[in-house]
This record gives sequence, C-alpha cells and structure tokens, in this order.
Amino acid sequence: MAIKFTHRRMSGGQQHEHIARLWWINPSTGKTGDNSREDLVKWIEEGNKAYCEDAAGHRADVAVRTSVRGVKYLQTHADKVWTNNLLALPLK
Repeated sequence: MAIKFTHRRMSGGQQHEHIARLWWINPSTGKTGDNSREDLVKWIEEGNKAYCEDAAGHRADVAVRTSVRGVKYLQTHADKVWTNNLLALPLK
C-alpha cells in the first residue's frame, strides 16, 4: 500500500529540490511519520509507492527526479504530466 504525503518542510528555497522533510500517513494502517527527502528518495527507488492529493481529492503519484546539479528530489505526476502537488502541501 502507498503512503500519502500530508505536509512539507522547505530548506534553502521554494522548488522541489528544497523540500527537506515530508510528513505522511499510511491509509491502510493509520501509521504516521516523517522522513527526510533523502530517505524518501531511497525508499521510493526501492520500489515503494507514495502519493498526495489535491484539494479536490485527485491523486498524484510521487516519483524521483534528478536536478541538473545531480540532486535527487521528489515530484508528483498525474496523467504523464509533472505537477506541483508536493509544493501545495501545507508547511510544517
């Protein structure tokens, strides 16, 4: 089962690669937690799944991307289009 991201913390900027930490919930178990971007990148690269929802409840899956400077970060995509759902999450 996939985890759902609920909140974010930024560091050093406002783009996806500046997301420092994400809070999540596992809807199937109710378990919650928070992890660093680096830990979540590794976790998703291992084959695990994550997503977030917009205000209307539409789901966007999360994938790993790499910036031109070689920084791995997370970004949502829906219908084969990269989206900014993670940046729309509330700050914590």
